[in-house]
Amino acid sequence: MSKEPEAQHRLGPLRNPAIDAAVLEATRELLVEKGYAGTSIDGIATRAGVGRPAIYRRWPSKAHIVNDAIYPALDADQTVGLGAEVAMADQVRALIQGAVALFSAPATRAAAPALMGEVRTNEELREVLVVRQLAGVRTELTRRLEAAKDRGEIRDGIDADTLLDVMAGAAIFAMSVRDVADPAPFVDSLSEIVLRGILPD
Repeated sequence: MSKEPEAQHRLGPLRNPAIDAAVLEATRELLVEKGYAGTSIDGIATRAGVGRPAIYRRWPSKAHIVNDAIYPALDADQTVGLGAEVAMADQVRALIQGAVALFSAPATRAAAPALMGEVRTNEELREVLVVRQLAGVRTELTRRLEAAKDRGEIRDGIDADTLLDVMAGAAIFAMSVRDVADPAPFVDSLSEIVLRGILPD
């Protein structure tokens, strides 16, 4: 076998991008077919046509593989919706639409609840898969909220963490637990509640 070219992976050096892609695609397929509990590293290796050592050179656990398979590498500017100059209401709608699109993907629906359980009980996983991934997004959203407050678009006291919790948490529950079939009306309804609340003016 020829020597695999070096490339950069968010979990460390990756020798052959084709192997990475095959493993992640195999993981998504198995998640849809068998669920999180039924997806194993052996099964992933077999489906991807690679050996277990090739997988363990790239990911230390199944949870890390699944995380990479269902969640894109987060870029703060891309995941905080539209450009900072756009009205905050439109940015929030874009964020909600993006969150619902992410969590409505079949593999994400199948894996998100179980993966959350793993990071809940494993502090190292939580640090790598949650805290570090969200740090840039949280910082950028905080900056945009402050700018929107200065423009008079939102009231004081809107916390970026809470806003992220509301949007992502609602999307996860609706798509992975309630199993909403048509995401579009849910996006509209959640956007309305987030932007207007439930109390009368």
